[in-house]
Amino acid sequence: MGKDVIIACDFSSKEATLEFLDKFKGKKPFIKIGMELFYAEGPEIVREIKKRGHKIFLDLKLHDIPNTVKKAMNCLSRLDVDMTNLHAAGASAMMKGAIEGLTRPDGTRPLLIAVTQLTSISEEVMNKELLIPGKIDETVMSYAKNSMESGLDGVVCSPLEAGKVHEVCGKNFITVTPGVRFADGDKGDQARVTTPAKAKEIGSDYIVVGRAITAAEDPVAAYERCLNEFVG
Repeated sequence: MGKDVIIACDFSSKEATLEFLDKFKGKKPFIKIGMELFYAEGPEIVREIKKRGHKIFLDLKLHDIPNTVKKAMNCLSRLDVDMTNLHAAGASAMMKGAIEGLTRPDGTRPLLIAVTQLTSISEEVMNKELLIPGKIDETVMSYAKNSMESGLDGVVCSPLEAGKVHEVCGKNFITVTPGVRFADGDKGDQARVTTPAKAKEIGSDYIVVGRAITAAEDPVAAYERCLNEFVG
């Protein structure tokens, strides 16, 4: 499995998204479509970007009762995305239902990964507001192990936790890591961050990069810098 940079296209309209992608002449970066864009434009934006030849990570973080998630995943399976996700906090019955719903009649399905703890959540917030005791990396590892045992392909986690996830779940269990910034960049609202080079060293399989690329003066150059630092 090769490493890759996924660009978070957190735009509010089809026009802004396609205008951004048009800058990448001849290149087809891996794209993340999140809640903002999906809720603004619906499934059609997924179909259009897929038609352009991009791989797509559909980041909707499903979290509901098992049957609801199973039915929702069945709908998402028809969009031909490459990766999608849910919240590991939904527990094993929900995750197993999601796999069942996501699997197409021919047995194929997109990669399915679980969100462990959002990278905006600090250990203090987890302890005091979510009432989950202990160290944040212990919670992440517990969620990751449960996700693996439920049949998922990997997790979304902080890049700081990627190496340990591989230790607990094996090298083939995918780590998709947001919270990546250039060393000379702004960390924004993320609490647990690192650089592309450090994420590579720790063991991330995919890094998700948003504003460091989308808000850059030259997004294509910023993307190439990410690729060079992370993939080499």
